[in-house]
Amino acid sequence: MVTKAVHLEVVADLTTDGFIAALTRFVSRRGLCADIYSDCGTNFVGADAVLRRLINEQFNSSKSKETIDRFSTQRGINFHFNPPAAPHQGGLWESAVKSAKHHLRRVMGDTVLTLSQFMTLATQVEAMLNSRPLTPLSSDPSDLTALTPGHFLIGAPLASVPEPEVHDVPNNRLKHWHLVQAFHQRIWKRWSLEYLHTLQQRGKWTLKTDSLKVGDLVLVHTPSSPLNWPLARVTNIHPGADGVVRVVDLKTQSGHLTRPAIKVFPLPLE
Repeated sequence: MVTKAVHLEVVADLTTDGFIAALTRFVSRRGLCADIYSDCGTNFVGADAVLRRLINEQFNSSKSKETIDRFSTQRGINFHFNPPAAPHQGGLWESAVKSAKHHLRRVMGDTVLTLSQFMTLATQVEAMLNSRPLTPLSSDPSDLTALTPGHFLIGAPLASVPEPEVHDVPNNRLKHWHLVQAFHQRIWKRWSLEYLHTLQQRGKWTLKTDSLKVGDLVLVHTPSSPLNWPLARVTNIHPGADGVVRVVDLKTQSGHLTRPAIKVFPLPLE
């Protein structure tokens, strides 16, 4: 709920058995979860009933209630359902899934992928969402690293396997995995730009916002490969006559840059 790390799972159907199979894969890779928040989908409600019945069947009538409660606490999952007809109350996780489905629909179009290809693409999109910088790892001006949701999943920033640049190649000239790579790169290009724009909203001129400061860790608006976020530290600012910073000097891993303030984006949790 805090880091908004995303886990995308491809399922063959929306039945209770399909959801339990997806939950089993999730628990096998991420560990057993204590709470699940969801809407009142019949597959979720059915899975809750099935898991409760399985827990009760683990013990016969001779077992004490305290033993059953302890087992449920250690290995059970507590489902939290939104009120009926209120899916908007799950907007936090719905928006994360929307970020993935929105671009998948527009980039894939009518293209039909195999299950293996689609699962690969879904996990690549998941890695994109979990690679976004949240806040600087330290206040050291020479440190150009940021905390990401991936750190909470694997303890380090996420990385991608090197790929050829094929996002501009027409689909009819691509086969098999090159087509998946092209979809991956096109989704990254669309989503990364949209994410950068959310970090620099243009508010009403009656609201005063904080200007960039020396030492801020920022994202630089420049083309990049998937899962690669160009980070920089502000080393100098050049405010205008009205005191608003419009030009900044930056220190990057490859050298120093001068950019207009509208081309750099402060991290969302800084």
